[in-house]
Amino acid sequence: MAVIAGVIGSIIGHSSISLNSKTNLVSTANVVERAPNSIAGIAARVSPSVVSISVKTQTGGDTGSGFFIQSNGYILTNNHVVSSVASSGASIQVILSNGKSYDAKLVGRDAAYDLAVIKIDVTDAPALQLGNSDDIQVGDGVIAIGSPLGLAGTVTSGIISAKNRAVTSGSGTGESSFINALQTDAAINPGNSGGPLVNLAGAVIGVNSAIASLGSSFGGQSGSIGLGFAIPINQAQKTASQLIKTGTSTYPIMGLSLDSSYRGVGALVANQQGGVLAGGPAERAGIRPGDVITAIDGKAINSSDEAIVAVRSHNVGDRIKVSFTHGTASHEISLVLIAAKR
Repeated sequence: MAVIAGVIGSIIGHSSISLNSKTNLVSTANVVERAPNSIAGIAARVSPSVVSISVKTQTGGDTGSGFFIQSNGYILTNNHVVSSVASSGASIQVILSNGKSYDAKLVGRDAAYDLAVIKIDVTDAPALQLGNSDDIQVGDGVIAIGSPLGLAGTVTSGIISAKNRAVTSGSGTGESSFINALQTDAAINPGNSGGPLVNLAGAVIGVNSAIASLGSSFGGQSGSIGLGFAIPINQAQKTASQLIKTGTSTYPIMGLSLDSSYRGVGALVANQQGGVLAGGPAERAGIRPGDVITAIDGKAINSSDEAIVAVRSHNVGDRIKVSFTHGTASHEISLVLIAAKR
């Protein structure tokens, strides 16, 4: 169009040009070259490894996302996407980015971390590269890929907004999940659950798991408000490896129960019989029912959720430092975490 306008302008502006003169109109095709590390380039590489998951029960079903972690068909997703399989014998269907559909089986799940592994019968799946979530920094760019509201292959981008967020999630019908989460402003909506959060190298650094929504006093918006949370891939990888190997997994504990109704600062050890596991790490270290945990590894603890998340971010066998108060006296001890009995 710019060439045509220029020719017309010349004709109008210069009456001496012969109307018999030949003009050549040249068309050009601009090719947009996208760098491999652009959002478009990363999405093109990662999207074939992301799947849509449909779980069907006699009364309804659930949908979510997942991604290949091994080329022989192992897929990582959220427990809450597939939990109905264990409770009601639901069926799982996996739809690949190319539209092919497969029946899947549940390999194992862990409600404590909201993680699950399923498998389909393939041998050449495009497994994603797993990154190191400990290296991610606030402000780093990230991309979320999944099937929000059933819209497969949806790509959104943003940054890491915060790290080590104590996030508790649960359906209200089973065990709650406690996540030492990565917070992102990349748009995440229902159906994104289980999909990958990748860095700008295309490596997975988190498993999208939860969103914050506004309460009724703020209009009750249930979609993305820029507060999404992902399970760090370092934790997810450890749990997935256990599930693939044995079908079960575990998590670390101090050997005590916490009073979730406590509204003071810190985490109150349940002041009742059984509040501290007999012979467990906490009891051997000197913690008693009614004590208040105030810090773990030097980080202040403000609630029972924060205490649980801080512990579950470690491994079984790790030694941690615990600060607590007994009456008016303050103490600091160290203990070795043990595995929870499942």
